[in-house]
Amino acid sequence: MDGLNSREAGRSRHTGRSQPERAFLVGVEFLFRPPGKREKSSSSAADSSGAVKPSPSRSRQKAPGKIPLGARVARDIATGVGLPAADLDRHEFSAEESMAELRELTASAGATVAGEILQRRQKPDPATLIGSGKLEELKGVVASTAPDLVIFDHELTPSQQRNLERELDVRILDRTQLILDIFARHARTREGQLQVELAQLQYLLPRLAGRGIQMSQLGGGIGTRGPGETQLETDRRKIYRRIRHVKEQLENVRRIRSQQRQRRESAPIATIALVGYTNAGKSTLFNALTKAGVLESARMFATLDPTLRHVVLPSKRQVLLSDTVGFIRNLPHTLVSAFRATLEEVQRASLLLHVSDVTSPTAAEQQVQVEEVLRELESQDKPRIYVMNKVDLLPEKKNESLRDTDSVIHVSAAKGTGLDKLLELIDAKIAEDPVQTVRLRVPQSEGKALAALDAKSVILSREYRDGYVELEVEAPESLLRRMKAFVTTN
Repeated sequence: MDGLNSREAGRSRHTGRSQPERAFLVGVEFLFRPPGKREKSSSSAADSSGAVKPSPSRSRQKAPGKIPLGARVARDIATGVGLPAADLDRHEFSAEESMAELRELTASAGATVAGEILQRRQKPDPATLIGSGKLEELKGVVASTAPDLVIFDHELTPSQQRNLERELDVRILDRTQLILDIFARHARTREGQLQVELAQLQYLLPRLAGRGIQMSQLGGGIGTRGPGETQLETDRRKIYRRIRHVKEQLENVRRIRSQQRQRRESAPIATIALVGYTNAGKSTLFNALTKAGVLESARMFATLDPTLRHVVLPSKRQVLLSDTVGFIRNLPHTLVSAFRATLEEVQRASLLLHVSDVTSPTAAEQQVQVEEVLRELESQDKPRIYVMNKVDLLPEKKNESLRDTDSVIHVSAAKGTGLDKLLELIDAKIAEDPVQTVRLRVPQSEGKALAALDAKSVILSREYRDGYVELEVEAPESLLRRMKAFVTTN
């Protein structure tokens, strides 16, 4: 995690502690929904400890004549996925599901969970998010469990974070900071590291003043006068300067990537982008199709750096497959903007493979969150195939009930199940370099042309006659242009 406070750092130096940090998790569910948003049933109730009891039912509000996004996405895939009808317009995570995701994020950041608490309240408290009563309860729990940090499953304002740090005397992180830390932990390429640094700087800028535990600065007055103000302005100037420098470097990366893309686009090769919720199995599928050997991990955001590899389709056409960063609900806007260079592969792709974990209890919500990020990237209208992954983990009876369609396919990337069908479906949807069936009469002395036909076309028939090879082939247009002299009409 990002930086221990001075007390913890001193304890680490003296004890030589190498154990992972211990995090206490705080979840908050707000009942208030602005007009037009789905409200949860009032039958949900919090117990005396503040934990949420799941609602037996969910009330839904729909605009007349308008199908909610969640319903549209789920409706498109329900035939193949077999999602229960009750989930068709459910597109918000429950408090328990959100806390489960926070635990996964915490593990991906390298920390262990020391405990957790979940509060249900009408609306956020402007000062501390959770209110004075819950804050007193949290102070007692933090004192007894002595965690290294407290992580909130909600974005905190700068003032809320300062107030909580002052009251709890422990480092406070919100969900956005946690995701940024995971990205920083997993970035390997120079481009990925620059993108993460830019997002962190943009997040830090409005949170400079009075950071207390996390930032040492000179004091003066209440923190806004004298040397304190001078130090604050100095810090801001340094961050602005660094942001400009990082943006310039990223612009160079974007220019180089654009040049590479222009060279690729000069050839009729389609690009296919893997998109999906984090930990849906995109990298495993990428490796299964390309044999690329990129990192596969059950941890969230294991893949940050884009990878492009060639894939040969059944028609012998080649396509480029791109592995991209996983999406997540409420993906911080600073990350979306910082990773725009990487996500350009999604914007430029001819076809999207939307990969989902079919075993996840929140599959429908995850699919909707991915669609929302695609809309933010202005890629919502791109053709796509829904790839329902991890079917090998489903019960046999459930597996037998699944049905593939022309836009939904069920696979197991880990076991290789359904990959041939997936390639055939991709082949049918790709328009670049169209395949034609033609007859050719090639002299046997044209060994180079015959080798190219063997490698890059499907040979339907082959006959040797009078020093010639007569073939009927299914071949992409780019290859047939090179074989134009050998095409026959009979």
